[in-house]
Amino acid sequence: MTWRSLVACGTASLILTAAACSKAKGKTQVKSKATKTVIPDSADQIIFGGRIFLTDQGVSKGVLLADTVLTYDDGTRMELRRLNVTFYTSVGLKDGILTAKAGTYNSRLSRLDARGDVVVVRDDGKRLTSPQLVYDQVRNQIFTDSAFVLNEPSRTFTGLGFESDPQLTKFRCLRNCKGLAPVKIPTQ
Repeated sequence: MTWRSLVACGTASLILTAAACSKAKGKTQVKSKATKTVIPDSADQIIFGGRIFLTDQGVSKGVLLADTVLTYDDGTRMELRRLNVTFYTSVGLKDGILTAKAGTYNSRLSRLDARGDVVVVRDDGKRLTSPQLVYDQVRNQIFTDSAFVLNEPSRTFTGLGFESDPQLTKFRCLRNCKGLAPVKIPTQ
């Protein structure tokens, strides 16, 4: 390359840079905040067939099984795929089962956020379905702000959002609450 062609290339690049800068002057630049990633190749660890024991002061409250566990944040946040949680009473008897397509378990907060076709089946015949559900082990509470259906042996409740104990006995619906129960009407 000759000296003249180098000067011509340099001048062309300066003109293009100046044009790009003049176009960007009138626009405000938005800086986006980095979000926590859930990309498998950035996980601290990938576990297939994972098992997590949910305990409270040494007492087993349940066992969480997941097809795939991706750990992040030094193992304190776990992204779960195809999960199944078996809950136990304080004396060690099976109390119910939760299943979901995906979820996040935060071991610092002892909190499970289940997502995707969440179903809770209790041994007393109650069945709860929702697209999303949170189990907060510290508060001993399950809750959601999503739609739900609670089927009991003799009645059905629906609504948007609820708070309850894990046994579904202290159940409080938040919005659009409806119930359906059979009523016997005397014929005479």
